Amino acid sequence: MTVGFFSPLPPAKTGVADYSAALLAALRKHGRVEIAPRQSDVALYHLGNNHLHREIYQLAIEKPGIVVLHDAVLNHFFLGTLDRAAYIEEFVYNYGEWHRGLAEALWAGRGRSAADSAYFQYPMLRRVVERSLAVIVHNPAAAGVVLRHHPEARVVEIPHLFVAPELPAPVETIRFRATLGLGPRTLLAGVFGHLRESKRLCAILRAMERVWSSGADVRLLVQGAFASSDLERAISPLIQKNPRILRAPALPEIEFWRWAAATDVCLNLRYPRAAETSGIAIRMMGIGKPVIFSSGEEISRFPPNSYLSVDTGVSEDAMLADYLAWLAADRRAGEEIGSRAAAHIRKEHAIGKIAAQYWNTLQAAFNTAR
Repeated sequence: MTVGFFSPLPPAKTGVADYSAALLAALRKHGRVEIAPRQSDVALYHLGNNHLHREIYQLAIEKPGIVVLHDAVLNHFFLGTLDRAAYIEEFVYNYGEWHRGLAEALWAGRGRSAADSAYFQYPMLRRVVERSLAVIVHNPAAAGVVLRHHPEARVVEIPHLFVAPELPAPVETIRFRATLGLGPRTLLAGVFGHLRESKRLCAILRAMERVWSSGADVRLLVQGAFASSDLERAISPLIQKNPRILRAPALPEIEFWRWAAATDVCLNLRYPRAAETSGIAIRMMGIGKPVIFSSGEEISRFPPNSYLSVDTGVSEDAMLADYLAWLAADRRAGEEIGSRAAAHIRKEHAIGKIAAQYWNTLQAAFNTAR
């Protein structure tokens, strides 16, 4: 069996590229895997919500194989790759002629699509799901989205992979924290990755103001590049004028882990949600860091007491502030949460185990098609 592997790969600066590079190496231990071949026995298409996946999506339609949905919402993908007429027709194909007016309105208001929940409520998956031999997702929320678009779809849930990194020595982390002006008891909370509206930066800043007003020794790290110039213009002044906020840009792998090791808790809030599993959250849990998520079915596979979650809505700021104040006062609690998280991730998300699940899915599709 020859597997065709279709995905962005490094140096493309996306989480899907990093994920795919790790998976590709692990899959090749099971059999023959070729990158974007003209012919293969079964194709594996990695789909995300940006223009890098344009040709991959088209191939998945023309030559059906197994699709990996890294984002279970493709609405923004279509907004960025189709013209007005094509977007409206694709929306109508997904949801019916009676939704044509809504499609027209969504296209007209697409400038607010990154933050408006209406765009996340219509994932537009029907065509690719109908065509695919199977659809791989990373969590039950994504599986549910797929089945709502095509109840007969073959959906396979495979956890997001984790590759254990080489972390700096503890003494190096202590020294690095000292250079940042962080004391031994200072709690550093970090937001990592592509900074977009759905990562709730405004809510996090409001929560931090509550924490600081209580006198808790907490600092905030904002790491990554802004995905939106409008968001950057709104947020940057608030970050730059506050000495209790550290700012780091997009980082190469070695530097990322240096900052990750120095961080005490990861903030991984999402709203609106795309039923995605955060690769950064998996990595932080895997190295024993407590992660605070937004509540949702996306995180329902994690064991109790291996993470923290806050509700979206009016209670979001207060819940987040309370958690941060608690973790600052009780450092042992954070360590225990992180320890439980690491044990789960290293067992259930280990790259070898995940690659075997992928290979079994590919083999089953190949056998069915013969």
